[in-house]
Amino acid sequence: MVVTFHIPGSLLSLTGGTRSVHLQLSPSSLRQALNALFEVYPGLRDRILNEQGSMREHINLFVDKEDIRYLEGLDTRLTNEVEVSIVPAVSGGSYCRESAHSRLR
Repeated sequence: MVVTFHIPGSLLSLTGGTRSVHLQLSPSSLRQALNALFEVYPGLRDRILNEQGSMREHINLFVDKEDIRYLEGLDTRLTNEVEVSIVPAVSGGSYCRESAHSRLR
């Protein structure tokens, strides 16, 4: 089976600019697939997993468009051809009521 990993822009420096990584694997779980990815691109490990091997708080992983937090987490079973998207959480910014109000005038 081919596992395709979609790499976000913020991590492209760790993959030499490669946006999609295709690995010919037979993993039974997402964790095994990620370990294979980390063998090719070891710098990704610390950006995706914490020191305990759990997913970092501000990283989201999707298996075929399904958030793994609603599946079995890193133990999500993989079958057939699968796509894994690595999506950093988006946060920050601010809201200024006065500024927003002045734009409406």
